[in-house]
Order: sequence, then structure tokens, then C-alpha cells
Amino acid sequence: MTSEITLADRTIIVTGASRGIGEAIAQACARAGANVVLASRKQEGVDAAATAITADGGSALAVACHMGHPDEVSALFARAAEAFGPLHGLVNNAATNPYFGPMLAIEEPAFDKTIEVNLKGPLAASRAFVAQASPGTSIVNVASVAGMRAAPLQGVYGMTKAALISMTQTLAHELGPMGIRVNTIAPGLVETRFAGALIQNADLLKHVVDRTPLGRHGQPDEIAGAAVYLLSEAAAFMTGQTIVLDGGITSG
Repeated sequence: MTSEITLADRTIIVTGASRGIGEAIAQACARAGANVVLASRKQEGVDAAATAITADGGSALAVACHMGHPDEVSALFARAAEAFGPLHGLVNNAATNPYFGPMLAIEEPAFDKTIEVNLKGPLAASRAFVAQASPGTSIVNVASVAGMRAAPLQGVYGMTKAALISMTQTLAHELGPMGIRVNTIAPGLVETRFAGALIQNADLLKHVVDRTPLGRHGQPDEIAGAAVYLLSEAAAFMTGQTIVLDGGITSG
């Protein structure tokens, strides 16, 4: 084991990697020495993210994959193994939040889509990863502080993130004997297109920032370092845990 934070000679799959937190994690993994497989629903978006990594000297493969479709998830892992061999890490970052409003008013299609991508996707990807994983490998789930406390206007999204934290804890127990670690990152408000409904609403943004000890919202690259740490051997004794990166908003 080593305390050095490096991903040299490792292959990492990052879902939802075409932009935002997922892209930042993919870039950070590549800078740490990993072969990175970037997955996202649209090929053009993930191609652009992978091209930026290779232009910077990194190793990247772009694969279009809808994480709510099990056949596409299986194909993703097959492509990754064919390109780079054994897989060492999985970052379940892909998520959706098609509805913003009172929880009881959500319509069935939006509810089903949120469950499909935010829960079924990470479970399917974790199953595919574990099927070929060896001891010393790692799964990192990207949840949210919305899954740790009340999430007004984002109730079903928050519910899925709470379930993802629970999934992390259970898989940590079930996979620990195999030498596979499972942890979660829970970001607060981060400036991404995904968080646009909050970032672009001056009143909502002020409400969040005023309650945040650091007095601001976060940036995607401020989340990425935690993922690299959790994927590396420096975190070899850490599993079943949630790292909160929220500027301190949940501290009081």
C-alpha cells in the first residue's frame, strides 16, 4: 500500500463525463495517470471531453451510454475492457433531475426517469464492474447533500441520492470481503449546467450562499480531487463512507 495519491496504470470508468463534475473527475483521473473511459448519453459530448484529455497528454476512450439501459451499460464495460484490459475503478456520476417543484406534484414519467438513471444506472454499473473486478479496486458514487437532509423543490432527486448513499453502505459491507471499496461523494451546490435552476435564480442562489460558511458555491474541479483520492490506494482503508464537499452548509 502507499500513501501517494496516484492512479498510474489504472483504468477508471466515469459516467456522466461529458461536462460538469463528471468531466472534472475524468480530467483529474487522467492527470493522476489513469486510462479514463468517459461515458455519457450523447457521443458528441463525451467525444469532446475525451479529446480535451488526450490533447493534454492523457489516455481516454469515449463511449456513448444511457445508464438507464442495462444493455448499453454491459456494452460500455465490454468496450472498456477491450481497450484497456482490467478495470480498477468506477465513478457513478451520471444523474438526472427532470422535475423542479413540489415533491407531490411530480408526474410519473419524470419520477420513473429519475429512478432509472439515478438508481438503476449505478446499480447496473456496479454489478458490471464487480463481475470483473479484483481486490484493490474501488467504486465511487456521486450523491448530493440533497440526499442527507430535506430537499425542497428537488424531493425525488434528493430521495434517489439518499438511496445511493444507502446503496454505498450496503455494497461496502457486501464487497469488502472481495477487497472492493465503495464510497460516496456528496457535493453541495456546484456551478454546472445540471444545477442551472439554482445557480441562475438569484434569490435561490443567495439563499444557499448566505447559509454557506465559505460564502460561495463550488466549482467542478473542487469535487474531483476527492474522487481521485477514493480511487487511489491512499484510501485503501476507507469504505462505506460519504465525503461531503459543500462549503460547510451542512455543518450547522
